[in-house]
Amino acid sequence: MPKLTIDGKEVEVPPGATVLQACEAAGVEVPRFCYHERLSIAGNCRMCLVEMEKAPKPIASCAMPAGDGMVIKTDTPTVRKARRGVMEFLLINHPLDCPICDQGGECDLQDQAMAYGFDRGRYEENKRAVKDKNLGPLVKTFMNRCIHCTRCIRFATEVAGVEELGATGRGEHMEVGTYVEKALSSELSGNIVDLCPVGALTSKPYAFVSRPWELAKTESIDVLDAVGAAIRVDARGGEVLRVLPRLNDAVNDEWLADKSRYAYDGLKRQRLDRPYVRRDGRLQPASWPEAFEVVAKRLLGTTPERIGVIAGDQVDAEAVLALRDLMRGLGVQSLDCRQDGAKIGGPRVSYLFNTTIAGIDQADVCLIIGSDPRWEAPLLNARLRKRYLARNFTVGLIGPERDLTYRHQHLGNDPSVLLAIADGHHPFADLLKAAKAPMLILGMGALRRPDGAALLGAARRIAEATNMVRDGWNGFNVLNTAAGRVGALDLGFLPGQGGRDTAGILAGAGDGSLDVVWLQDADEIDASRLGNAFVIYQGHHGDRAANRADVILPGAAYTEKDATYVNLEGRVQRTKQAVFPPGEAREDWKILRALSQVMGRPLPFDSLAQLRTALAAANPVFGAVGVVQPAPWASFGTLDPVDLMPFGRAIENYYQTCAISRASVTMAKCTDLHIHGREIDDTMERTGSYG
Repeated sequence: MPKLTIDGKEVEVPPGATVLQACEAAGVEVPRFCYHERLSIAGNCRMCLVEMEKAPKPIASCAMPAGDGMVIKTDTPTVRKARRGVMEFLLINHPLDCPICDQGGECDLQDQAMAYGFDRGRYEENKRAVKDKNLGPLVKTFMNRCIHCTRCIRFATEVAGVEELGATGRGEHMEVGTYVEKALSSELSGNIVDLCPVGALTSKPYAFVSRPWELAKTESIDVLDAVGAAIRVDARGGEVLRVLPRLNDAVNDEWLADKSRYAYDGLKRQRLDRPYVRRDGRLQPASWPEAFEVVAKRLLGTTPERIGVIAGDQVDAEAVLALRDLMRGLGVQSLDCRQDGAKIGGPRVSYLFNTTIAGIDQADVCLIIGSDPRWEAPLLNARLRKRYLARNFTVGLIGPERDLTYRHQHLGNDPSVLLAIADGHHPFADLLKAAKAPMLILGMGALRRPDGAALLGAARRIAEATNMVRDGWNGFNVLNTAAGRVGALDLGFLPGQGGRDTAGILAGAGDGSLDVVWLQDADEIDASRLGNAFVIYQGHHGDRAANRADVILPGAAYTEKDATYVNLEGRVQRTKQAVFPPGEAREDWKILRALSQVMGRPLPFDSLAQLRTALAAANPVFGAVGVVQPAPWASFGTLDPVDLMPFGRAIENYYQTCAISRASVTMAKCTDLHIHGREIDDTMERTGSYG
């Protein structure tokens, strides 16, 4: 390992580290614009110049490999003069937009100009003008501000895997943009806004909305998919104005998917802010006591066999436990948390992403079955691409053909291929057997089929036949798409003795064998199949199921409560309340606790702390927040015959998968552009209206 001397301090760094990284290891901050830890080295901006002993001139520390015996000086008159000169060149063509720039207050160029900027300009010629680019409904461009750091280009090419950004022209005529004008099609495109060190790329929905110092910042967890990315919710007053990623190397690195980043405007539209009771065929506003009285009368007046309960995709663990205990206390056995009918719910190892997201970095062969990770979990797909770029990683796909952003073998869309691999009669089976760390990813496109249990069993046989599960390695993975699914399964929110699953509940409501159906934030079912059943809907948006409800109990969205979720790899994480629920809406567990009191069957907790103690008692995994606890291997799945019909997609529209994203105007624009292929109207863009 090379040893360097940085400003008189000796430091040892790993082989391959750069001088800039060595300076950081020594605790010395070096200014930079083009360099980023997770992108390739470009050496464009030259802001990171330092002096190296015996070198004739200052060197770019980001591009210079650290060598043994180097003597580096970072704060000499020569270095300061060089950096001031670089800053003056960068500002030659930069417009004086700081008063109206959305990047103001969190701009790298502003910060560095304070330290190295000149107090007057010597450039008297006209500044160059560059036409703004239309990159779609998410990213707003002011290309006059661009300093050609190429961070956005490198991110799109290397991390997102969608090579749509590039540089055209040379010298003063160089421009960054799409080669042919088009909207960015990556599900990770919003990250280039974070990467841009100036105000050239900003958030289009956030344009001219607020200043960063006006916002209250709350660290939380994303629940719009099952990855559980670390996020920061920025709010002003009672409104969420921005969602940004936080650093978490084990889950999302420092990236965030576009839906999770931009669907926040759906949190303020179509909200349920008061209880409703259906009277004379119409939903009428009601008070909480009135709504509780109607619900309690119905539940207590109905036999348990004629009650069904479905929990939705974003229900937190506290609400699941409260609802489970309330219904079990009534004797209800028809409970299910699998809206899509996925055939999972056995041993914990059978529904987790057991390799873990960070564990993907160790795999060398991957088989994807009935899954499109690019839409179902963009951040996990980015991790697969990262592993692919590290070389020696073979990927096979069984399912609908798809551009996954990395090279893979499309083995077909026929379950017979899966069976052939399970029986060892397919060439890919030999690849898995020869691999040092093989893994498979089983998606909801396979598990939600009627023969999902048989496909689960076939995937288990592949894992066992290819030495995929052994000490220190478990390559069997299920890719869940619902943030609340794993936590609900951990709490056993499944049909009891003689109980019905989701399909059975819908069928029972339709044929009249069920009288009451409780929908806990369950909007992804076909509400038209509920027949004449009395429907109680508890949730936060007036979406599909709320329109069919006879009683509505308004709940809180994920930004409005302190709640526990378990991500797809089994990591227990918690959201933090950033704003208050609108109107009379309340946290779900509080609603259930109050209802249980009205029913004369009070639940045994009065505070969130007591409820979380009960969570840990119900399943010890909830006692270790932020930790992935490996699940022991067990037998699961069935040996039933497999239907040879092709696999379908679990997600048909990435941008609208839940009540929040369906209420989002921004996601509607993305759907129009990327799903329906309709261009965004310029008038709509100028006025900010959407119709």
